[in-house]
Amino acid sequence: MSVATARLHHASVFHRLPRGVLALVALACITAVGGALVAQHVFGMLPCPWCIFQRVLYLAIAVVALIGWAAPVCAVTVVTSGLVLALSVGGIASAVFQHQVAAKDSSCAFTLADRFLSATGLETAVPWLFQVTATCAEAASARLLGQPFEVWSGLLFALIGLTAALLLWHRRLRA
Repeated sequence: MSVATARLHHASVFHRLPRGVLALVALACITAVGGALVAQHVFGMLPCPWCIFQRVLYLAIAVVALIGWAAPVCAVTVVTSGLVLALSVGGIASAVFQHQVAAKDSSCAFTLADRFLSATGLETAVPWLFQVTATCAEAASARLLGQPFEVWSGLLFALIGLTAALLLWHRRLRA
């Protein structure tokens, strides 16, 4: 392999890296929602409106990341990475709010998550995925390795956000 061919091959592999990372982000989000569904339907963990709202955010991130993965244009990768970053910041905020405020309240009624679910009709359209079956205080008792689910969710959103920020930084360096 000549030096020029080796450089071209290296650039081609490196160029695809952001798209592959976006595919992994989508996989992580889909896995998180799958894990939540197993926790709900197999182990009886009942989700509150904030749990369901975070599922919606994970699925939105997965869709955006898959668009970035599938698109052959670098500009789309940049835009989708920015959207993934913004959605992950929203996910962090929702997980923190759930942990610090909602988990201490016996009712989640009329919170942003509850109003969003009511307005979109997701709860009735796809109940096995989006139906709220617990209050925030009830959902707060569910633990995974000693930590509430929303803590793990917030950490995953933070990891996804960091990944998106690194993708954007990587693109800036190449520009």
